Amino acid sequence: MVKVTFTLDDRTVSRLRQTAIRANKPQSQVVREAVNDYADRVGRLSEAERIRALATLDAIVGRKPTRTSADVDHELRAIRTARRGGGRRHRS
Repeated sequence: MVKVTFTLDDRTVSRLRQTAIRANKPQSQVVREAVNDYADRVGRLSEAERIRALATLDAIVGRKPTRTSADVDHELRAIRTARRGGGRRHRS
């Protein structure tokens, strides 16, 4: 174990102490568990964000295409050719 020092506001310290008492655990263990839980959740979408992203995806997938498959294939070929040749020399 490594000993560290943090500065916490009064409300956070109060909540830490109350949680430690309720859980019947040392405060340091409560902090370790809280940090591990937080670290596991960082970078993940909340349920509301996930639902909003799925709704956006459903809306995109449900749209009618604005171009033909041939037009898309032509543009993709042009992009691949440009990448192999060092980039586009003009606008598509």
